[in-house]
Amino acid sequence: MSSLIREANPADIDPATETLCAAFADYPFTRHTIAADDHLDRLARMQRLFLSRIGLPHGRVWVSDDAGAVAVWTTPASTGIGRVFTELAPELAAIAGDRAAIAAATEAALAPHRPTTPSWFLGTVGVRPDRQGRGLGRAVIEPGLRAAEAEGVPAFLETSLEGNVTLYRKLGFEVVAEIELPHHGPRTWAMSKEP
Repeated sequence: MSSLIREANPADIDPATETLCAAFADYPFTRHTIAADDHLDRLARMQRLFLSRIGLPHGRVWVSDDAGAVAVWTTPASTGIGRVFTELAPELAAIAGDRAAIAAATEAALAPHRPTTPSWFLGTVGVRPDRQGRGLGRAVIEPGLRAAEAEGVPAFLETSLEGNVTLYRKLGFEVVAEIELPHHGPRTWAMSKEP
């Protein structure tokens, strides 16, 4: 793999949003929590918000040189995220559309399994479908894993694809919970990598 991995900047928001939208187009979690009508537009709006309002200003974002792979983390140094999510709540509910109540119930079901101590949280990671299988996902995740290790804190993620569990185990993550999401949602695995 010859792609340069670098920290993202505001110029990466558009291509990174496109990458995440393509990667999550049929993802069970987002299909469950975002309305079906205009789904891809809603998904793009959600990913753009996460990049521009959470990841870049409050977390850490790594991309491949062309933003064909993206990883967005929040960190122990991330501050003000609760306030930002509160501010974004009406917009996120509008994006979820007729799935807003389901999205809220899903977040409530996941909350008890999330870290309560300092950790690096991999909020989203995606690779354009035509670039998958080349190690780019691992490459954009690894800087966050190294940073978590250097800080001596766990790294955490959630996935709603069973096939991803094996991939994340290869990066050192272990399953800490399996959650059956409400309203017939997909099974979701909470995974942690200890330092």
